[in-house]
This record gives sequence, C-alpha cells and structure tokens, in this order.
Amino acid sequence: MIYFVATPIGNLKDISFRAIETLKSVDVIACEDTRNSLKLLNHYDIHKKLIAYHKFNEKVSANGIINLAKEGKNVAVISDSGMPLISDPGEILVEQLIQNNIPYTVVPGANAALSALILSGFAGETFSFVGFLSEQNKKRKEQLDNIKSFKGAIIFYVSPYNVLKDIDFIYSVLGSQKACLVNEITKMYEKTFHFTLGEELDINPKGEYVLIVNNVPNVPKENKSIKSQLMDYIDLGIDKNEAIKKVAKENNLKKSEVYKIALQIK
Repeated sequence: MIYFVATPIGNLKDISFRAIETLKSVDVIACEDTRNSLKLLNHYDIHKKLIAYHKFNEKVSANGIINLAKEGKNVAVISDSGMPLISDPGEILVEQLIQNNIPYTVVPGANAALSALILSGFAGETFSFVGFLSEQNKKRKEQLDNIKSFKGAIIFYVSPYNVLKDIDFIYSVLGSQKACLVNEITKMYEKTFHFTLGEELDINPKGEYVLIVNNVPNVPKENKSIKSQLMDYIDLGIDKNEAIKKVAKENNLKKSEVYKIALQIK
C-alpha cells in the first residue's frame, strides 16, 4: 500500500494520530527533502528508511516506489509540509499507481490553502486554487486570464522572494480587488494582512505566503435598447414624455429620435 500522508505546515503538533501510526508502520518513507523531514520524524521518534522524492527526480523515484510496492513494501509519501500533490510532487506517482493497479490512499491533515482561506474571512463556499504562478510572464498571464472571470476567493501560494512582484502582477490582471496575505500559518508569529490589490504593502518578506484574492469580476453593464430603457422608466410609473427626456439625455440623442421609438410602445 502507498500512503500519501499530510504533515504539519508549521506547528509540529498539527499531525494526526493516524499519520504518526502510518509513518511508524511503513517500510519506507519517500520525502521531498530528507533533511527537512527528519526534524518531524525525529520529533515523533520515527526511524525508517528514507528515500528522496522531489520534482527533480520525480519520474525516476516514482518508478522506484512502484517497484517497492510490487515487492510488497508499504511506502509513505510526504512533502516538506502539508498535503503531497498540492503544489508538491506526487501527480506522476499517482498516475503510475493507477496504471499498475496498485492500491493507495490518503492520510489527510494540515493544508496551508484552506487554513489561509479561513483566516482571510472571505466566503469559503466558492473558491479556486491556483498555487504558485509560473515564473514565465506569458504563462503567468495565461493562468490569470483563465481565472479572472471566476467570482469568489482565489488562492495563490507565493514565495518570499516574489511576494511583492507576484502581487503587482496579479493586480495588473485582476484589478483592484480585496485581498488577504497570510504568513507563518500555525506558527508563533502567524500574521494576516488585509488590503486591496494596488495598495502599497509594508512587509518584510520572510517565510512562505498564501495570498487570497476575493475576486469580483468587472461585468460590463447590459447594453439595453432605447425601447427597453423607455419601458423600464414607464414601468416605474414615470410619464412617457418624461421618460423620453431622460433616455434622450442619458444616450446623448435628440428627443425626436427617442419619440419615434416611443411610438412603438403601446
């Protein structure tokens, strides 16, 4: 069995009993960074064979994990923090597990995106997860163009090295939207910044960030016909002649032009 196990995103106590039991029971633990994972494993007195499984060796390592599973070994897959596959390696492995009909499961737990969404205070009924933007401007623009019409919270992961640059880029596409920047989630110095895209931010970039944008797309106003505009005013109880004056003024037309259209209204 292959287990995708969630690990803490900051506070080492944010791990389930089942996750600890799983990590203690498997034969091998595949880590994104073995040095980083040892901090967690040593804290819970877990001593297992570790193998590296990260984005630079993902294809080769996935084959190795498949072979271990075929040998009857149980393997736990963990990332540096949070859920594997969520902006972390794992997708290639899952595809191969499915192709080889090898059983696998998830041991759920901490997740930075959902934690930040709750901290933002934005409605969580409808949201979209983007993760990290591409480092290439053309692809970044495509990512944002694909999501800019979405109405609801949009979740981005942002590195401390690009936080201000990424926010400016997002503003250039999504415009002036309410946003929330969350830093050091679950840690002692956890911080939440509410602001509006386009405002100047006074922050000292350090640690990973999650950016939540409460996106409200700019929907063009309905281009109603002159007849429809007249009928709207008349339905409100406004005299037809007064309605003609209002519609002519609002559309920069002569009253005589609007009057001809008004004759069509019975």
